Amino acid sequence: MCIRDRLQDALYSAFGSREVSVIYAPADQYSVILELAKQYQQSPDALSKLYVRSSQGALVPLDTMMRLKHQIGPLNINHFGQLPAVTIGFNTKNGVALGTATQQVEDAISALRTSGGMPPTVTTEFQGTVKESQNSSQNLQVLLVIAILVIYIVLGVLYESFIHPITILSGLPSAVFGALLTLTLFHKELDLYAFVGIIMLFGVVKKNAIMMIDFAIDARHKGETAREAIWQGCLLRFRPIMMTTVAALFGTCLLYTSRCV
Repeated sequence: MCIRDRLQDALYSAFGSREVSVIYAPADQYSVILELAKQYQQSPDALSKLYVRSSQGALVPLDTMMRLKHQIGPLNINHFGQLPAVTIGFNTKNGVALGTATQQVEDAISALRTSGGMPPTVTTEFQGTVKESQNSSQNLQVLLVIAILVIYIVLGVLYESFIHPITILSGLPSAVFGALLTLTLFHKELDLYAFVGIIMLFGVVKKNAIMMIDFAIDARHKGETAREAIWQGCLLRFRPIMMTTVAALFGTCLLYTSRCV
């Protein structure tokens, strides 16, 4: 056993919770814990009364093998995942989104790592509201994919085809691009309400496509060309599409207004 292990063993026996024996009673058992008396645990001067057995068997005073230095330290050390941890909190200014503040914190951490101001052994992790927001964002992305898959399955059963659902869903990429462009123009974050709006947008786009595709399929059965059928479908379904879209828009605005109030 090296000197370091002997020192650690002596300190653990004195100040730790080493179990040296077990007392067995008729109805229970009791662990015997080795430790210093309470009066020797109040001052570092007690270290001079501890001895470490050398490899030759002689007892060597602990204070002859170490250097004692007084300094200021924390009263307690918090742990997270069995590792020492320090919690640093931050608040956002008025008008600053939580996602923007989180990104700025991540950029600051990356700059510290790049400049060598933070050792590579130090790990960082968000907790509290930021972590819940990140988890919600991941769950919403999964929900978005599941919604598209469910829409495709329902449309496939409705039309008894693998092609027509793809035709109906082909307008979703442009709808998502328009939604993200609108959020960018109005300087809004892709938060929970924006995700809900995108899912509602999927429903509106799918409804508009169904109204035109139904008419185009009937027109194709009557012998018209694909181009003429979809053109007539766009012309005849324009008014009901606009009516339902405006109704959905007013309903969304009313919901948003009631949330703000």
